[in-house]
Amino acid sequence: MDSHLVMHTPADPRAFDETQIPLYYSRKTADILHKYGPGPRVHFHMGLFAPGTAPNTTVPQRVLKSRIVESQEAIVDHAARTWGAYANPPASLLDIGCGLGGGSLYWAQEHGTSVTGITVTPEHVPIIEEFARRGGVADRVTPLLADVHDFTPDRRYDAAYANESSGYMDRERLFQVVAGALKPGGWFGIQEHFICRPEWTDFIDGYYKTRLGTLTEYIVAAEAAGFELEQCEDVTDRVAEFWVQSMAWNTAELDRVEAAGRPAAWTRERLLESTVTHGKLFRIWRDHAMETRLLLFRLGGGE
Repeated sequence: MDSHLVMHTPADPRAFDETQIPLYYSRKTADILHKYGPGPRVHFHMGLFAPGTAPNTTVPQRVLKSRIVESQEAIVDHAARTWGAYANPPASLLDIGCGLGGGSLYWAQEHGTSVTGITVTPEHVPIIEEFARRGGVADRVTPLLADVHDFTPDRRYDAAYANESSGYMDRERLFQVVAGALKPGGWFGIQEHFICRPEWTDFIDGYYKTRLGTLTEYIVAAEAAGFELEQCEDVTDRVAEFWVQSMAWNTAELDRVEAAGRPAAWTRERLLESTVTHGKLFRIWRDHAMETRLLLFRLGGGE
């Protein structure tokens, strides 16, 4: 889940200290690079697998890593294709909560898009700049340290994108800001997880320091800001396998760390916690207690 600040009113029973979000992702930077790197396109979100597939996990760790990264790329590309970006690529795009810039580089490299990537983690800015340079798109990717809730764009964009980052944001404010950042008729694409069984919400929110919502909450906030929902694709069954593959990588890493007998990027305790949690997350996604969806909103006022 890519990084960004969240804002809550004091009445929100699930409020937490928003200053912890950039600190949380700052601490996770090395872990993300180790598991999903080396880049230049590094993602920190779930990936898409072919329908009905369950690739075997008794394979070398490098195979698991490659498979995970390919699935992350696959869901970004699937969304772009579904949203019509291949037929009509956006000339400019605002990537909200861009993490280490994997999505920003994708749009710049694959579609020639000029991208502004917003992050609240200061140390991610130079990393994204270096990845963009290595990827040959330094002139098309501009990372910006900013909080989207206070963001005032100096231009209007053709599109906006939030990949597993909107869960850290106040949804009403998010759609208001994006509405002001888009050209009339521009689109806002979201990949996010939505609550179906509330009893699991605290567990996931606590683990990822997020505040997930319902699909209805998003639609209401979007309509209030002048957006219409054009597409809503449920990809839950195709992303649930991500947890299995990620869990297999964790156990392979645990074996490697214990065999080496020396400190590694991930501690033994961290690997054990992550592996146990991923097992729970797989069951949650398999049973649709949470659902992952790709949403495409369109701002009114276009032709």
